[in-house]
Amino acid sequence: MYQALLHDHYQYPRNKGELVTADFTSYQHNPSCGDLITFQGTVSDSGLLLQVAFNGTGCVISQATASLLSEKAVGMPIGQIQLLDKNMVLQLIGMELGPTRLKCALLPLDALQQGIAEYIHKKRNV
Repeated sequence: MYQALLHDHYQYPRNKGELVTADFTSYQHNPSCGDLITFQGTVSDSGLLLQVAFNGTGCVISQATASLLSEKAVGMPIGQIQLLDKNMVLQLIGMELGPTRLKCALLPLDALQQGIAEYIHKKRNV
């Protein structure tokens, strides 16, 4: 049913865990299905995402997308991560989704972008 890539990232998630020190931590919850995602990251002085880790529970789509997104985002400028969108997520997972499953797939992106937005806000106000 789901692609082999999604099953692989669900069974063997990349970057799952916690960072010892993090520049941001963010949390998203989808109350309609119960999926949870927490993202942490460290950012370089030049604005690159150096490390990322996630934790969560939920369906294959939300957890596999978090794993895939974590691999894609490491090394990217945080401004570029803020521009990632639904189309990128669909390309990343390689399949079209209905509205309910799309919410599951976008949950990790929302969590990561929220954490980066909070990091940027905090940096500007220091």
